[in-house]
Amino acid sequence: MTTNTEAFLVEIGTEELPPKALKKLSEAFASGIEAGLVDAELTYGEVKVYAAPRRLAVFIEDLQTVQQDKIVERKGPAKKAGFDADGHATKALQGFARGCGATVEELIEIETDKGTWMAYNLALKGQTAEALLPEIVNQSLAKLPIPKRMRWGSSEIEFVRPVHWVLMLLGRNVVPATILGHQSSNTTKGHRFHAPVELVIEHPSEYAQTLMSKGYVMADFAERTERVRQQVIAVAEQAGGRAVIDPELLEEVSALNEWPNAIAGDFDETFLTVPSEALISAMAGHQKYFHMLDSDNQLMAKFITVSNIESINPASVKSGNERVIRPRLADAKFFWDQDRKNPLDDFLPRLKTVVFQKQLGTLFDKVERLEALTVKIGKPLGVKPEICERAARLSKCDLMSNMVDEFPDLQGVMGRYYATEQGEDAAVAEAIDAQYQPRFAGDDLPRSAVAQALAIADKLDTITGIFGIGQVPTGDKDPFALRRAALGLLRIMIEKQLDLDLRLLIKLSLGLHESVTITESLVDEIYDFIMGRLRAYYADKGISAEQFEAVRVCRPAHPIDFSKRIEAVKQFSQMDSAASLSAANKRISNILKKVEGSLPDAVNVDLFEVDAEKVLWTALDALRETVSVQIAGRDYTAAIAELATIREAVDSFFDDVMVMSDNLDVRQNRLALLNQIYQLFLQVADVSRL
Repeated sequence: MTTNTEAFLVEIGTEELPPKALKKLSEAFASGIEAGLVDAELTYGEVKVYAAPRRLAVFIEDLQTVQQDKIVERKGPAKKAGFDADGHATKALQGFARGCGATVEELIEIETDKGTWMAYNLALKGQTAEALLPEIVNQSLAKLPIPKRMRWGSSEIEFVRPVHWVLMLLGRNVVPATILGHQSSNTTKGHRFHAPVELVIEHPSEYAQTLMSKGYVMADFAERTERVRQQVIAVAEQAGGRAVIDPELLEEVSALNEWPNAIAGDFDETFLTVPSEALISAMAGHQKYFHMLDSDNQLMAKFITVSNIESINPASVKSGNERVIRPRLADAKFFWDQDRKNPLDDFLPRLKTVVFQKQLGTLFDKVERLEALTVKIGKPLGVKPEICERAARLSKCDLMSNMVDEFPDLQGVMGRYYATEQGEDAAVAEAIDAQYQPRFAGDDLPRSAVAQALAIADKLDTITGIFGIGQVPTGDKDPFALRRAALGLLRIMIEKQLDLDLRLLIKLSLGLHESVTITESLVDEIYDFIMGRLRAYYADKGISAEQFEAVRVCRPAHPIDFSKRIEAVKQFSQMDSAASLSAANKRISNILKKVEGSLPDAVNVDLFEVDAEKVLWTALDALRETVSVQIAGRDYTAAIAELATIREAVDSFFDDVMVMSDNLDVRQNRLALLNQIYQLFLQVADVSRL
């Protein structure tokens, strides 16, 4: 049977959509429609997503226009309940037949595990895509990730922004529907200023080109983003500089413009006396401008703005943006000058007025905890206590500065500048900034030991405090970003090779919270939460879930120790003997689990009855000392390679020996031998999980 297909297009026209959510909304819209088509059993081809400031659109090629007819088997009552003693249909069976639109004679019998049942094969005629699409689109729109929907006018309809039109075509035909209060049509609208007219879309395939050629709208988000990027690069080169293009800013600017046009502007060079991060934050955060660097990678007194119009007077657009940015930069300079009139220490008492968390006290209380904890962490790292204490003491002072109050993203950055200005130790100044690293996935890590100690302390204090008062993250709710903090401190410990005892640090940190009671179960809960972040971390590095679990169950207290074991397990998994030894350890584990009471440990060689026992014991005894030394030195890769040499002896043991002997002493002796092997492997990893 030939399946007819047509191209499909739906567009929701709105007021300007939130730029930071535009891409996510458009992708979710397309995903929802695809899910609806799958549920409706309609086949389709390539899906194209369009997103611009005033529209969300989805184009689908080769959409099946009619569902396939199908037979649905309806199950009725059991045969013995469907007929009476005389063989006449019971009321239950007659009712079932009527419900199917059939007679009793048209019913069939089916055999099941529970006997014979009466049934009916109902022929269902496929519905048209035209009839199904309105509900599919409505359902997708209803499920969009919109935190807060809005209403407009007197309507009860809710959406992320007011809706002005809906276009929906299947081939050349409008799909009749009411979507978000609007009747569907074959018209869209062009650019708000360049082409504020209705544009007829004759066929879905003409959508993007019609908007481009007649509507001054680039509907393709990726295409528009690339246009912005190329324009910004070209404008910067013309101005004698190099544009710095932040991916998030690029995406946001692309979401703000339907017809982007980049223009360079200038600002007074006197503003360059202000730290470049503050100027960049003012330009990017407030005005969505890109900044430029010169050949020495120094900030230039220039910016690039992206306008949503193709102006006949670019000079006017340029001067207008220059007028707008000047007061922003002037504010930044004023804050910089004002903040430097007093040392950072003067901001410290003001931290008492800011609550960190109701049960955990103020930011000042947090600083006092950080002073103690940073010193403890810094000691094994070889950092002088007074340096750690000073870095922690000044760590949050810049939060009270005028600059950070205006530009929150500069926390730590301005602290570094202010500390340097007042002559603090360079390590202290760096630590104030680096305490927040890594700020995001892939971000740099603190370089100096004092910065590493402070960064770990800051993250650990938050985690232990929030867990201590019982506010454990659930689902996607993590208001204090504990997951990010946990992964951050683990990355610092592992990637900077810091040999720190995480369980000990958790206890030390908990002890600094006056409102928290320390229990072993709480320490375990926090340890498991933090170490659990490594699952995804190692998955990104090609470590399987089984390899991760093999190490996790050993619960090493030092994250760097965990890392070394993971590497050993990875190497072991590539050995020829890995599968056999893993299976043997699994068998040993299963045997030992069934033993009631404590496991025997001492082996008596005089109780050996089979050569395979003696051979295995000799092999184990020969490598025990070497392996113990390797494990003590954390050379787990060498240790597990050494342990792998007993594979043949283990295989022979299981081939020739009945572990659960009727002789109790012999049985206990064999269990002790297996237990010693298992425990030796466990000092590296539980390879039975591989």
